Formats: sequence, C-alpha cells, structure tokens
Amino acid sequence: MPASSTPAATTKPAPTPASASAPASAPVSAPDAAPASVPSPAVPLTTERLLLRPVRASDVPEVTRLWTDPGVRRHLGGPVTEQVVRIRQRRVVGAPGVRAVLRAADGVLLGIVTVEPAARDGETEISYQFLPEHWGRGYAREAVAAVLDVTLRGTPSVVALTQQANHRSRRLLEDVGMSHVSSFVEYEAHQVLYRRRR
Repeated sequence: MPASSTPAATTKPAPTPASASAPASAPVSAPDAAPASVPSPAVPLTTERLLLRPVRASDVPEVTRLWTDPGVRRHLGGPVTEQVVRIRQRRVVGAPGVRAVLRAADGVLLGIVTVEPAARDGETEISYQFLPEHWGRGYAREAVAAVLDVTLRGTPSVVALTQQANHRSRRLLEDVGMSHVSSFVEYEAHQVLYRRRR
C-alpha cells in the first residue's frame, strides 16, 4: 500500500499510503515479549511524546477524517466513498496491526500506524496517516520509528510504499532508516518502494 504526504494507513481495496510529518525521533519502550511477525497493538507502545494503542470506538470520528480529508488523501487516491467509510468504521476498532497514535500529554488522537504481515510479496508492510493539524511536528516520524523498531524484532524486513511525488513521506521513510529499492506505476500513479532490514 502506498504512503501518503500525510500519514495514512491502507486497507486493500482502496490504497492508503503512509505519509509523513516533520522529523523527531524518540526512544520507544515496550514490554519484553516473544517476537511475532506483527506485535500485537494490544500491547501499548510509548515514546517520549506519544502513546500507541489499539483503536477504540471513541476514536472513530477522528480516524474517519483520515479517510475523508482531501489533504490527507492527496497522495492516496482522494477521499474514500461513504460506503467504504462505513465499512472501515465497523472494522477499524481493535483491528489487528492498527495502532491509534495519541499525544501522551493530553490524549489527542494524531493519526494511525498500520502493520500488515505478508502484505507485499510476502513482506510486512507499514503505512500511516496523520491529521493535517498535527503535521510538521515530528509525530509521524516518532510513531513510525517506534512501530518499525518493534516490528523488526519479529520479521526480517519491512517495506513501505508511497507516491513518488510525496516528498514529505519519502523524507520520513529515509529518516527512519528505510532505503529506496524500486519505482513503478501502481494505483495509476508513480510509486516508490522503501525497505528496512533487521
């Protein structure tokens, strides 16, 4: 799934790219657990400024904005239809691999980060979306770095897809240690694939 200029997560019939906000990394803390190909989002992750946990019913109104906001969806094929929104609203609460990203100081939902095992040619894929009012503060980079580090404990590599024109997302992926490995056309747009190995 592609990555977007605004962080975004994707579900398969409608591509949702990962997107970026400004850089700012922080250490991640998570309980020691046996490695799994996709660490359960039921185990919260914390960073210097963020809490990442499963999506709750109370998060759905803000998460819905990630699917309908034209800015967020700029590199993700545009806002999704009302019918698709309704389906996603039913499925996103507690969905495997999907983490809500909250600002720890006040509990404000900033976006989501999604990890899907074997999503692209057998490799685990990470994607993300963040609300526009929270761009440019490094939240997306901090969240993606945390999830990527934890995910790589249990899988040998992780990939991310973003549009070639999505320069913010490309910078974010490079900032978290991912490398550009290929370019191609998918979803009727020029895409770039990034990878990071354990």
